[in-house]
Amino acid sequence: MNFFASDAPPPYSTVVFDCDSTLSSIEGIEELVPENSPELEELTAAAMNGEVPLEAVYGRRLELARPTERAVRAVGRRYIETALLNAKALVAALGALEKRVLVVSGGLLPAVAELGAHLGVPDQDIYAVDIHFDDSGEYAGFEEESLLARAGGKLELLRQVAPSEPIVLVGDGATDLEAASRCARFVAFGGVVRREKVFAAAPVQLTESNFAALLPLLLSSDEIAHLKTLPAHANLVDAAEPWL
Repeated sequence: MNFFASDAPPPYSTVVFDCDSTLSSIEGIEELVPENSPELEELTAAAMNGEVPLEAVYGRRLELARPTERAVRAVGRRYIETALLNAKALVAALGALEKRVLVVSGGLLPAVAELGAHLGVPDQDIYAVDIHFDDSGEYAGFEEESLLARAGGKLELLRQVAPSEPIVLVGDGATDLEAASRCARFVAFGGVVRREKVFAAAPVQLTESNFAALLPLLLSSDEIAHLKTLPAHANLVDAAEPWL
């Protein structure tokens, strides 16, 4: 299947990031199981590699983990601890250029929202799957109707929340690749995990874990030059020098 109508160069008005294995080096769902769970890891890999549709494994993974509210909040802290180098600086730089930044993830909303807040992304621009707890904070289900808990959901969500503006999407998994047809550019991100099926389909790729390397893929040369003049962001441009 050809996911790409074209690859248009910058500038873009909206920049979209996946969360797990993109903004952060972990898969949040795997952090919810205290001991190794081969079944859960296999289900996650199968969905992210595009071997099975996400909805076929989403509920099963949560049934295996049955996360408490406390555990989900702990994943949010782990996201922050494992945020990739210069991710926060890049989000700040995009804001300085008046870009809209979205986090769109199949992860759990309370945890993803903690990372988004740490990076400086407004609450209304963070999209993930909500989770339910009982009065004791025990697992009581998830937002089964969420677009982000099923295959093709990211594409549909981006069509709804960003119906016309030029978008660039950075993500590692098959669910990100599915959304590429809505985007002016899709960057296959392999700085944490290189997923071969995603890389095989994507003309724009990055295997660096330093988010400074994204600058020339997300910004025009004029935008980068402007950033260089802003004292708060000049260091990020300096860090990106090997890729400029």
